Amino acid sequence: MTTDLHGRTQRLELADQNLRDFEAVVLDATPEGIVLNRSAFYPGGGGQPADHGVLLWQGVETRIAGVRKGDDLYLIPAEGDPVPPVGTVVRAAVADERRSALMRTHSGLHVLCGVVFREFGCPVTGGNMEMLTARMDFNLPEVPAGFKESVEDLCNAEIVADRRIDVRVLPRAEAFAIPDIIRTATNLVPPEVEDVRIVDIVGLDTQADGGTHVASTRQIGRIKVAKVESKGRGFRRLRITISD
Repeated sequence: MTTDLHGRTQRLELADQNLRDFEAVVLDATPEGIVLNRSAFYPGGGGQPADHGVLLWQGVETRIAGVRKGDDLYLIPAEGDPVPPVGTVVRAAVADERRSALMRTHSGLHVLCGVVFREFGCPVTGGNMEMLTARMDFNLPEVPAGFKESVEDLCNAEIVADRRIDVRVLPRAEAFAIPDIIRTATNLVPPEVEDVRIVDIVGLDTQADGGTHVASTRQIGRIKVAKVESKGRGFRRLRITISD
């Protein structure tokens, strides 16, 4: 399976996470979804929501309110917006504020994961994010004294360290030979995936991951651990916010 192709659509955001504007050709279009030959819209996954944005064509604007993955990658037009005819060349723009905030948030969660794994050896059991706010669940039977404050301080120390965040694609066998490459309690990489995308916060955290990220930890901003919740049976939920 080619990692940068979903159905008939080349996924541009996997190679260039800073790409916001691009041209594409419409391959299929209905009010339920528009298929392009190439797209930089992140379709969602791994807890990261899908991108929003617009398509411009023949003097018309179509707002994109989401993305759906199926046999193809479908850009979901806002209700009532016109859809471009098949064969139309469109100019597309990903909503920058939303994508940039989600990139910072996603990278912040990886810093959190790396710190908690390094200090406490806890696997992740779940997670979710919105713009500049997120949660991550850990298998942590006991919460040590000062845990919340300690984790926050350690996360922000990693941000100040300005660690580089690299993305690369490896053959499955090579990727899974990396120690602790799967930080979740179960392996969520489908067995049919032959090439695995790796996100590496150099010196802190290396994970299989399909989302979009900033280029270094300093670009995240500042992490605040807003709350630590008990979810029963030793599971803890950490809620974080991201600020400048």
